[in-house]
Amino acid sequence: MIFSRTSRADIAFDIIIYILLTIALLVVAYPLIFIVLASISNPDAVNSGQVVLFPKDISFESYKRIFSDVRIWIGYRNTIIYTAVGTFFNVALTLMIGYSVSRKDLVGRKLIMNVLIFTMYFGGGLIPTYILVRDLGLRNNPLVMVILGAVSVYNIIITRTFFESTISNELLEAAFIDGCGNGIFFFKIVLPLSKAIIAVLTIYYAVGHWNQFFNALIYITQKKYFPLQLYLRDILIANQMVSTDGMNDVDALIEMQRIAETIKYGVIIVSSLPMLILYPTLQRFFVKGVMIGAVKG
Repeated sequence: MIFSRTSRADIAFDIIIYILLTIALLVVAYPLIFIVLASISNPDAVNSGQVVLFPKDISFESYKRIFSDVRIWIGYRNTIIYTAVGTFFNVALTLMIGYSVSRKDLVGRKLIMNVLIFTMYFGGGLIPTYILVRDLGLRNNPLVMVILGAVSVYNIIITRTFFESTISNELLEAAFIDGCGNGIFFFKIVLPLSKAIIAVLTIYYAVGHWNQFFNALIYITQKKYFPLQLYLRDILIANQMVSTDGMNDVDALIEMQRIAETIKYGVIIVSSLPMLILYPTLQRFFVKGVMIGAVKG
């Protein structure tokens, strides 16, 4: 007797799942789509609710104003440097610490993990941290964007679990029998097997660095070191402010407010686009790394 591989209940279940996933996709994707449409549409059409699925009176004036500002390119340069150097530094430290605490033969392993976990719940606070940064000579120093918060304990825990689940003791013992030391084992065996967790850490840290503005706001006053986020903030504020001279010209005031609306949406796209490009390149490793690193087998 031949049974059908899919019953009516299975088909109904699949239909419901696809409907729910489609709704979830629309809920997540539509705000981003709307921002893109609003950034190239007539501000009056956006404010009146005419922009839903298609742009109205397409114009790239907001992007022209944003990219004509030289501060944007300085901010992009600084943020790219902070993100690239900071992410490399963060991932390297996290991998080394995570691998170390995953080794059962590490003396004081539990104590080290307890100290790390303690820092997740208790910190010195903003004022003591500011004093420490100042005394270390990191104020108005680009290194503060890389060194401060160099590792995340949450990411260390994920990395440790990944190594415990992936790197077996038998592999370690076989490498040692062949004369392999800890350093060679880590760089030549562990790292090539850790592409998934490296991709996860890269995304986590890169997004954090790209969106970082608070450290720069507190510890950096020289504008040549400002990241992109602070420059975009200045541009947004500058376009929303109305000078006293402009108050006498109603048409100029209205036009300024209209342009400010489109610039607001354009700024969001400019600041988010690089990360939207980065994620698809690492997405195939992302789910695997998170699942293996989050649950101990």
